[in-house]
Amino acid sequence: MVKLNSMEVKIKRVYEEPGASDGTRVLIDRLWPRGLSKRKANVEFWLKEIAPSDDLRKWFGHDPNKWEEFKKRYYEELKEKKIELLKLKELQERGNLTLVYGARDEKHNNAIALQAYLSDF
Repeated sequence: MVKLNSMEVKIKRVYEEPGASDGTRVLIDRLWPRGLSKRKANVEFWLKEIAPSDDLRKWFGHDPNKWEEFKKRYYEELKEKKIELLKLKELQERGNLTLVYGARDEKHNNAIALQAYLSDF
């Protein structure tokens, strides 16, 4: 099990302007955000392996009615992502950590689910 320290893991939509308090910005989507250059995204790492599988992502389709089941399935996938979780822990130990994502839905997305998963360690 990976345990992150008590420092907050922030989330932010990748299309928002980067801020000084973001610290290390990690893109956690499997696909690169549409219409966004690498310079504009300003991410230090793209950890696409920690994103939901293509099958899960397509099944969910950001349907709020599937949210609870999506989280359960995603958490099951995360149990197999120890290397990626350790990478997040390593990055967080350096300072502020912000997980960035591209989804329009700011309440039902993999970043929200991952942030909650990390806080339960």
